[in-house]
Amino acid sequence: MTTPIRPLTPQKNEALAFTKMAGAGNDFVIIDHRVARITDAADFTRRICTRRLSVGADGLILIEPSARATFRMRYFNADGSLGELCGNGTRCAARFAFVNVIAPRRMTIETDAGIVGAEIGDRGEVTLALPSPLGFRPEMPLTIGSTTIHGSFITVGVPHYVMFLRDDLWSQNIEPLGRAIRMHRDLQPAGANANFVVVRAAHSIEVRTYERGVEGETLACGSGVVASVSTSALFGKVKSPVSVLTRSGITLEVSFQLAGGPRPAAGGGEMESSASAGRGLPAAGQIDDVHLKGDARIIYRSTVTPETLDGFEVEFARDPTTRVAVT
Repeated sequence: MTTPIRPLTPQKNEALAFTKMAGAGNDFVIIDHRVARITDAADFTRRICTRRLSVGADGLILIEPSARATFRMRYFNADGSLGELCGNGTRCAARFAFVNVIAPRRMTIETDAGIVGAEIGDRGEVTLALPSPLGFRPEMPLTIGSTTIHGSFITVGVPHYVMFLRDDLWSQNIEPLGRAIRMHRDLQPAGANANFVVVRAAHSIEVRTYERGVEGETLACGSGVVASVSTSALFGKVKSPVSVLTRSGITLEVSFQLAGGPRPAAGGGEMESSASAGRGLPAAGQIDDVHLKGDARIIYRSTVTPETLDGFEVEFARDPTTRVAVT
């Protein structure tokens, strides 16, 4: 039997309200935390994000006061780890703040990766103005077992590894390779999200992402979409704006400015396989003025009950091998 937890301060016995939101299928629990109620955010996150036993989500977002921006958002991955930036989560936070009269239509948001701008469209869509990607490494081979894979590394608030595939993105099981990339020793200590990309046209790509912190494939990853578009642009594969089809079937749009010139891909722009992507193609240029646009839908509003957080073993529910055998 699990021990009941006390993750909330007993302020006037008021129920803690939350909103379930999703951006392109990337789903979140969002809480107005301008008056602090949660005493252990990491444990609270692991519990409330456990699917089927609680609300279930890819992460938790806390809306808090900021001295530097319209508001601050703290983002926690489903495993309780703190995330510096979540593109889809930030778009959802922006719409949440607008709907709840915390922020105007145009706002600034303080994140652990810096301040970003956001604007709410007439139909509820949200456009983020993001910092320029950093640390691009066009060729970063990784040895996994007896195979060497070739991809690129780039940071969009959080670290990403990007691989190009020729085709057949949707029928593949990306989780084993995604997990191996995410945990690869050459990407530690932080690890990286693993993105699998097919370029369809100069303004169209498809992306699937294995996300650290969730430790599985998500239906979309905003920073992964930006990382994939940025890497594609630096290799001369795409031009702004780019429509990105995600695993949810929902399309996001990324626009940007490419300062300097990309080096064209081999074979007149023909897509490469994952084994050769980026090889011998040192990209030039810098990605600036990055904008990510897409939906930020409100799924439902509710309040936390004792059963939302108690009565189950979080780690066992996620991975039963974590339970220590009793002898």
